[in-house]
Amino acid sequence: MRYREAMKAFPIPALVLALGLAGPAFAVPRAAQTPSSDRVAALIAQANDAEGRGETELALRLAQSAIVADPARTAPYIALGDIYADTGEKNYARSYYDEALSIDPDDASALKAVATLDQKKPRVLAKP
Repeated sequence: MRYREAMKAFPIPALVLALGLAGPAFAVPRAAQTPSSDRVAALIAQANDAEGRGETELALRLAQSAIVADPARTAPYIALGDIYADTGEKNYARSYYDEALSIDPDDASALKAVATLDQKKPRVLAKP
């Protein structure tokens, strides 16, 4: 099974929960998550850079890593949703935006992303 097909078959939120990675992150107070927050921000920045260079598969992996690093934050879900939206995968994009909104129903970035999802033009995935 190819990587992209596997990621569609096993979405990150379900994978994170199945592996038991979500529990400790939710139990740790926000103040104690500063190193994780820095790592998440760096992974998202790297994902954005990779997508800008046309390295979509790398961008997806980096955004997924950001979710695993801190599944309680909305930003990694939004970043992954943005990548899927840019490649025309609206259903996957919407699922990650919805996951962000389940964490914070008032997240402005997620709300805006959902509102503009249907207006985006798809971009063809870069071939490795």
